[in-house]
Amino acid sequence: MKYRVIIFIVAVSLLGSCSDFLEKAPEEDITIQEAFLQRNYAEAFLTSAYAGMPRENYFTDCYDVNPFVLASDELEIPWPAEAGKFGKLMNNGSWNPVNAPGQIWVNMYEGCRKINVFLENIHITPLSSEFTKEDKDRWIGEAYALRAFNHFLLLRLYGPIPIIDFVMHPDYPFKDVKRKPLDECIQFILDECDKAIELLPARVTNIQHYGRMTATFAYALKSRVLLYRASPLFNGNPDYRGFADKDGVLLFPQTADASWWATAAAAAKKCIDECVAVGFALYKSETGNPVDSYSELFLRRWNNEVIMATNSGGLTSYWAFGPGYIERSAFPRGFSGWSGYCPTQNVVDAYEMDNGTIPITGYREDGSPIINTESSYVEDGYAAAAGPDGRWEAGVRNMYVGRDPRFYATISFNGSVFKGRQLEFWHTGRDGRGTESRDYCITGYLIRKNIEPTVDIPQARWALKTWIFFRMGEIYLNYAEALNEAEGPVADVYKYVNLVRDRAGMPDLPTGLNKDQMRERIRRERQIELAFETHRYFDCRRWKIAHNTFGGRIYGMNIRADSGLQGNDFYQRTVVDERIFMTPVHYLFPIFQAEMDRAPGLVQNPGW
Repeated sequence: MKYRVIIFIVAVSLLGSCSDFLEKAPEEDITIQEAFLQRNYAEAFLTSAYAGMPRENYFTDCYDVNPFVLASDELEIPWPAEAGKFGKLMNNGSWNPVNAPGQIWVNMYEGCRKINVFLENIHITPLSSEFTKEDKDRWIGEAYALRAFNHFLLLRLYGPIPIIDFVMHPDYPFKDVKRKPLDECIQFILDECDKAIELLPARVTNIQHYGRMTATFAYALKSRVLLYRASPLFNGNPDYRGFADKDGVLLFPQTADASWWATAAAAAKKCIDECVAVGFALYKSETGNPVDSYSELFLRRWNNEVIMATNSGGLTSYWAFGPGYIERSAFPRGFSGWSGYCPTQNVVDAYEMDNGTIPITGYREDGSPIINTESSYVEDGYAAAAGPDGRWEAGVRNMYVGRDPRFYATISFNGSVFKGRQLEFWHTGRDGRGTESRDYCITGYLIRKNIEPTVDIPQARWALKTWIFFRMGEIYLNYAEALNEAEGPVADVYKYVNLVRDRAGMPDLPTGLNKDQMRERIRRERQIELAFETHRYFDCRRWKIAHNTFGGRIYGMNIRADSGLQGNDFYQRTVVDERIFMTPVHYLFPIFQAEMDRAPGLVQNPGW
């Protein structure tokens, strides 16, 4: 919690883990109050509160701030759990309160401590011609928005959490730290967003302020948190009925309330309207090619679709392995990469055909696909000709032909072109496993989405990129989902899903869908449009389908085959992992045991 700064960062001085400029004046120690009498120190204190925003593009390592892509059905990696990959422990069911990482808990509450100290002291920072009341109000609004975001990131993991909106001094009694009921947590986040909206500009226009909180960020956060509140995990979930703290206070809603869907829909529509009013829109490439539109969305920094992002994967070393860590993890071995970020066959199968038909409708007991005969999907054979805009080359497997354009912007497959040549994922191919290295493509696929192809690993040429937290495509789908649950497949549901599909070069959804059919199409659309953006893990949990999607067999291609691009042996579906997802225990993260021991007022999540 916020008070974790006291424990880990020696915060008896109330300085938390702030930088040296807050710890020392040129000649002597300074107090917090003295620091806030200087504008540059006050601003630096606020800026330091942004440091805890999660580095979600690190799917492994990095203190396990994002094990969630690996712990979903999207990704597999060749590296073992013993190498510190916590997502692997989640997948084999061997995680528990002792080995579960608490870094997100620590980071978010540490950020809250900085924010609380800032809000307690910013009133003494003097105004001047260079620091106006408008400037001060904007900083205060940023602090409110950051505090809301920190609490949300905790709530989506743990459910009900302690609300820390005050400075916790060293003598604060830890026994008084308790989890608040879910709806109290939800309301706190919404109220913080509303306070931020009153003080923040709708959009940042100064390039030096990119990545700072805005009113549209607060609207987007409200959209997401209300969507989560309306969903089955948090809306009268019978698994949590009767779950209470040590004083008997019930922590979860005891009955379902369908009206939350209408509230979530209204919040999403409000966000869309506010964003459109200041120029946000779905990104479209000047080339008119839908593959480029989707690919460039993640590589053209701060484009008009991006509501909030943070710089990442930059030119300097953030992580122990040095700069370009994301490209190192996703580049093929033939380009000096580690071939480590490997999409599963499960996610590959989810992509529709480019005519809008669903290719695979299910699986038999042996894992073989049930192919939709009304689609144009063919599992066997090889393409006689290349596809439009270079989406596929002649001679590639037919299973990769004629798919949703987003597939070609997201997945590198055997025979696809990367940096000027076709990839070779079979055993002795240039990008295959070859010798028994620990760095190899374990599924026959690599992530292409959000990977900068101009990076040159041998030449140490890197790229500055961003990680997107909120974008318009998500908000459109938030609105469509909530509205469908509230009113059924009315016109606006079709409109906003089809806008997302149109940008991707996909045809409109078929008309005449009922509510259940539309729900399934929206869920598939989220799976594809938001792939590898840390949504899938939390979506499947909030829908309460994770025990079906995350448990069981994970498939890839037969990478041990040594038969070339057109060797049939390679294209045999092969089990790469057997995963465990226990219901209901795995639907919420365990609070790590050291924190439970330190704060006796806390109660552990059910089943842990």
